[in-house]
Amino acid sequence: IYEDNPERIRAREMELEQVSYFQALGRVSAYMRTLAVTGTHGKTTTTAMLAAILKGAGKEPTAIVGSIVRDFGSNFLDGGNTLVVEACEYRAHVLELNPEILVITNIELDHTDYFESERQLQEMFRKAVVKVPAHGCIITNPGDDAIAPVLEGLSVRIVDYTKESVPELTLLGEFNLMNARAAKAAAKVAYPDISDTVCDEVLSHFIGSWRRFEYKGETRAGAVMYDDYAHHPTEIRSTIEAARKKFPSKRLVVAFHPHLYSRTRSFFKEFAQALALADDVLIAPIYAAREKLDPTITHVGLAEAVQKLGTPAQAPLSFDGIREALEHYGPESLVITMG
Repeated sequence: IYEDNPERIRAREMELEQVSYFQALGRVSAYMRTLAVTGTHGKTTTTAMLAAILKGAGKEPTAIVGSIVRDFGSNFLDGGNTLVVEACEYRAHVLELNPEILVITNIELDHTDYFESERQLQEMFRKAVVKVPAHGCIITNPGDDAIAPVLEGLSVRIVDYTKESVPELTLLGEFNLMNARAAKAAAKVAYPDISDTVCDEVLSHFIGSWRRFEYKGETRAGAVMYDDYAHHPTEIRSTIEAARKKFPSKRLVVAFHPHLYSRTRSFFKEFAQALALADDVLIAPIYAAREKLDPTITHVGLAEAVQKLGTPAQAPLSFDGIREALEHYGPESLVITMG
């Protein structure tokens, strides 16, 4: 919340202490054994999977996840002194925590309104890994080109989660298998007495988080409808590829809501290429969120870029327009709302 917020102005007048969400979370975690999950993609699902495994193993974790976990019906588990927490990299929020076990799912440039380059992002992650205590552990993919430089010269234990075996999941995509591997590796490091059998039993029945390829039903015309949080080109591409694999005979329609002018501008070409993997694309006006209007980057321009790649794309002026367009798709179609 920005400093010009009326409540914050009044709080200053009253000389009240003000802390951010992550600063407050850091104070809570200081008194707990903390297992933090960070990275560009997969944080929410990995955090939820890890919490689910520990709960299934009877470890009674306290967990704070960045989205509603359908397995819990909440984003929170009220448990004991082990805290499983999703730690966002945006504005270096993860640095407010002091985890004994730090999971880094992956590193790819995002939040370009804060990070100017992948190198700057890596430097932030470097600060995070050096905070892990000597008796702690980092769970990651050390063979990844973006992660390897972050780990150079560390003496703390590093576990390669890609070596873990995981069962068949109800969730789609190779990316979710990687999330499951990271969660399983972290659970076994935190509690060595947890067996592979318990981990795999929990993972095989894990339903997933809200808005992660979540089935919503069918339209009146009979199109199957899913909703997904994908808001980065890599996530869009991964979700489309997973959907193609599960529904090979369906016409794949994506209705995308871009998030932030800065992100749309930074990854404009990559967004167009990822969206062009669908059969039809509808793009909503850009959601400004915390940014001011920027007329130099528009959803119309992004739709035109998708069209140039050979995929039909529309840029309706409103959500009503998108809804009306989606009403025309029937049983032969799979519709995914994204972003």
